[in-house]
Amino acid sequence: MSFRVVFDARRIRDFGIGTYIRNLVLGLGHVDKQNHYTLVLPEPDVQEFADLPANFEQAIYSKAETSPVRHLQFCLFLKKFKPQVYHVPLNAVPFWMPKPYIVTIHDMGSLLFETGHGFRNNLQLYRLRRGLLRADQVVAVSSATRRDVESVLGIPSHRIRTVYNAPDPLFYSPHSLPLKCVGEEDLHNPPEMQRVLERYQIHYPFLLYVGRTNPHKNIPRLVEAFSVLRGQLKEHPLYHDLRLIIIGDHISRHAALRHAVIQGKVEDSVRFLGFVPIETLRVFYQAASAFVFPSLYEGFGLPPLEAMACGTPVICSEVSSLPEVVGDAAVIVNPENVFDIARGIRETLLDHDLRRRMIEKGFQQLRRFSWDTSARQVLETYEEVIARTRPR
Repeated sequence: MSFRVVFDARRIRDFGIGTYIRNLVLGLGHVDKQNHYTLVLPEPDVQEFADLPANFEQAIYSKAETSPVRHLQFCLFLKKFKPQVYHVPLNAVPFWMPKPYIVTIHDMGSLLFETGHGFRNNLQLYRLRRGLLRADQVVAVSSATRRDVESVLGIPSHRIRTVYNAPDPLFYSPHSLPLKCVGEEDLHNPPEMQRVLERYQIHYPFLLYVGRTNPHKNIPRLVEAFSVLRGQLKEHPLYHDLRLIIIGDHISRHAALRHAVIQGKVEDSVRFLGFVPIETLRVFYQAASAFVFPSLYEGFGLPPLEAMACGTPVICSEVSSLPEVVGDAAVIVNPENVFDIARGIRETLLDHDLRRRMIEKGFQQLRRFSWDTSARQVLETYEEVIARTRPR
């Protein structure tokens, strides 16, 4: 017997969460042609979902949840579809969310690294814990996140299932396979990549970071390590003009980051590009000399896998979920030690045998992750919840 799922896809345009929504929905479209899905979207004609099979339909809900009344209105809107299960794909469950429902929790960073202790923070913790406690199943995107949900929020382990994320298929490009398996001296970018780089006036080797610049992302230490590295490579024939490019946030968001750039005297060598289209982002991944990800905490950590998919060697910290994600396919550094971060980058740039091994291992590591596999596991979760909650 087929069933109906209502999937809250209103955050399709968000950075990070939007990637999860888009690829999980497309994965469900690949693996499930039998059951019925209603996607709740903020606007009609979402291009990413134009080719979904006939068992998917769209429902438009454009009102923002800015008050308890709006929460109630949204929940009443959801109930009219009378599905067998609802899926909330992020850690923000409406207060009156109808049951049965599944929640995907991506990380606990907002709680583990929150500095405030006022009423607003306590309310956030209460709402998050209440939403997960009421959920019929919690999907955690890594074993590390699952452990955090258990230990910090007290959610019973049998109510949590680990389902990994995967890189967006758009990052798998035929151009990425041969590019970085040779010395950088021999590297020539294809014309379509060169056009993008010229548009951003990039004519130098660069390190790349992609993601938010929240404090736990550890970007001030990355900037300090880059400053150290610039001094060490100032006479190098290839890397004497090495730059650092940060994609995802603007420098104005965090005073500590501005201070690190000024203190390290690298104002002319660090570029903050904000958000860029995914096709442009892929070019930056492919063209980077190395990808650096010194985060102090990750719920999953997609950017290292995206870089691997583009044939770029990765330097990252071995904390929280990152050991699950990168395996032995990255150069590991201590994220709290500026000189160790610089050491990892320097070795990756200068040791061509190490670069080749990391690139090859990166392609191997990617085989562990697939959105079709994730979709099948989520579909199994729907089936299990419906079997438990269906009236007998």
